[in-house]
Amino acid sequence: MSHAAVPPVLVIHGGSGVITHDLTPAKEKAIRAALAKALENGYAALKAGKSAVAVVSAAIVVLEDDPNFNAGKGAVFTHDGKNELDAAIMDGDTRRAGAVAGVQRIGNPILLARAVMEKTPYVMLSGRGAEAFAQSIGMPLVDPSYFRTEERWQQLQKALKEDSAGKPHADDETTKHFGTVGAVALDTDGHLAAGTSTGGINDKRWGRIGDSPIIGAGTYANSDCAVSATGWGEYYIRTVAAHAICMQVSQMRVPLKRAAAVVINQEIPALGGNGGAIALDAHGNIAIPFNTDGMYRGWIDASGVPHVAIHGDEDDGSSAPPAPAPADSTGDAGGQAQ
Repeated sequence: MSHAAVPPVLVIHGGSGVITHDLTPAKEKAIRAALAKALENGYAALKAGKSAVAVVSAAIVVLEDDPNFNAGKGAVFTHDGKNELDAAIMDGDTRRAGAVAGVQRIGNPILLARAVMEKTPYVMLSGRGAEAFAQSIGMPLVDPSYFRTEERWQQLQKALKEDSAGKPHADDETTKHFGTVGAVALDTDGHLAAGTSTGGINDKRWGRIGDSPIIGAGTYANSDCAVSATGWGEYYIRTVAAHAICMQVSQMRVPLKRAAAVVINQEIPALGGNGGAIALDAHGNIAIPFNTDGMYRGWIDASGVPHVAIHGDEDDGSSAPPAPAPADSTGDAGGQAQ
């Protein structure tokens, strides 16, 4: 695909599966502000000529540091009352990638994933080994208590009670499998990158790892397309969702919006899963398909104007005010294919 010069673009997400009745006005305001800050930080790096990889990292760090998102500081708890975090990043220009899984003492897993990509011959490190690598390059470890928030702790307690009563979790099909954060960017050199970070799912067991750190499932980028996914990870792994979208764009020349909608809104639901994704191509086209009642999302396209949105019925941003005001369509930003 021939890449003409295009303005830089940044798209972010803070997870799909928004449950409207649990979203208080105060929390919604805080989330919109955090999304706007992530866009601001990432876009400042874009305008400064930083690489797409650096831009993705800068945006995701903001969301990892905010306890309202299930990544970094706001990560959910495992069944055993611990926090196990995953992250991945991929440079579309070189197709180099880095990922970490099951880390418990890394405040910003996306930065460690980037270090794996840039400082080792490997793609994925896990658990204590990943943390030992972090120490070897001077990255500080945080005390596990850093990740504890009362909201996440109470979510675990509720799930544990349901476990002991033999009841299915009330939130299994709505909130349990969602909350990942991610970003995709197109830099001033026309290069793409994608990154994703997550705390996984509430009450997860046995070292479960979802799609976020798996290159091709929850995170993927090449020279034509970049994708970061959010949703029920097992289904994104089974469909190799992020890679499937980009292969349609790269090899079959399917328009980005159509490719993303087919995978996210057709293939994954057909297997029983749900969720969303953000996707970006080398021409600056954006796709934000999702099939839940909401998705925390934001973007700055060629207009240079930031937009954020949460609910499924927000408009497409064509006449929306700057962030943190709402600006998206029902599950498909920027006039996406249905």
